[in-house]
Amino acid sequence: MKPNACLLKPALLAALLGIAGPLLAENATPVPSVTAKPQGNTSAAAVAKKPAPPEPEGKISGLAVARPNGGFLGILVEEGKFKISFFDAKKKPVPVDVARATARWPVHYKVYDERAVLNPTADGMALTSPPFVRPPYIFKLYLSLFVEGSEDAVENYVVDFRQ
Repeated sequence: MKPNACLLKPALLAALLGIAGPLLAENATPVPSVTAKPQGNTSAAAVAKKPAPPEPEGKISGLAVARPNGGFLGILVEEGKFKISFFDAKKKPVPVDVARATARWPVHYKVYDERAVLNPTADGMALTSPPFVRPPYIFKLYLSLFVEGSEDAVENYVVDFRQ
């Protein structure tokens, strides 16, 4: 008997579309249930060990500037004074690690640049400047950080300050 081409095409099409799949499933091995408990030695300690959620990064107030040691500086003008806060690599506040800083910025109302020396606050978490910084707060800020006992700056930054 010769197979008829008219009957062969629908059979192949049905097989390709998966209609014949349930017929083959009768001979298949059973798949384990998803809700079944795993077999073997499962202690409460092994089940309880879950990775801790990652600690969220902190927020840097003001303009964030990356430091070479992996930390950050947060520069802002607060109540008309410069304030520089120090942060670690995870953007968490850390105590000031320099003795002082100097800031210089050009102004439009006189020929020479304004300058300020920033000293540590009482809590030791930031550097602030005594002079009043006049608006507008859009200028190029030249910042140098100094350690105790050294006349040379340990870090220098040129920042396009916008606040």
